[in-house]
Amino acid sequence: MLKHMAAAILLIGIACIPTLAQQPEAPPLVIETHELPKVYVRQAYQVRLQAQGGTPPLKWEVSEGLLPPGMVLQNDGLLTGTSTQTGDFRFGVTVTDSGHPAHQITGQFSLSVVAPLAAQWGRYPKINGQRLEGSILVSNQTDRDFDLTMIVLAVNQFGRATAIGYQHFTLKKSTDAMEIPFGDNLPPGTYQLNVDCVAEVPTSNSIYRARLVPKERFQVQQGP
Repeated sequence: MLKHMAAAILLIGIACIPTLAQQPEAPPLVIETHELPKVYVRQAYQVRLQAQGGTPPLKWEVSEGLLPPGMVLQNDGLLTGTSTQTGDFRFGVTVTDSGHPAHQITGQFSLSVVAPLAAQWGRYPKINGQRLEGSILVSNQTDRDFDLTMIVLAVNQFGRATAIGYQHFTLKKSTDAMEIPFGDNLPPGTYQLNVDCVAEVPTSNSIYRARLVPKERFQVQQGP
């Protein structure tokens, strides 16, 4: 009788052991991150890509395209670094799980690298009579207001600097290409032009700078 009971218990125990075919499969692997915050050039950046499903741990890698120079994607999905170049970068990322066999999925991403404060020529500088004049376009590509100071100096052949433009105002967040004119009459001479913009963000103690310097010098002639 005892032998029969032991055999029955052994059979029940074997029947209760799950086979590989009976083990539940891991949920499908899905990349949850679809958009990436923009990057500010020469500023530290850190974002963790997210995925669900699969068998952990997951491994991430760039499978096509290129990241901005100065940035890397770590195996755990941390996208980090300091970009040294502005522009739009498109790349593919593949995430692989630890299953047997392993499962993987690829997602496409776009990353925009911008300058927080950007300055470019609006009206390129020129001589009009004895007046040196032009304009610049300034952009605030962040989500915070700037306390902006712009100064334009004309430096003659003897090193004397004359301010021909000055502005100090609040440059609102997400402002694109706001035009700021400058210009003034100058004594005869040859001038090098320097445009400097400084933006301060008191709430974060951040300071951004932009500078424009034409390649040529400007000649102001003696008037009639």
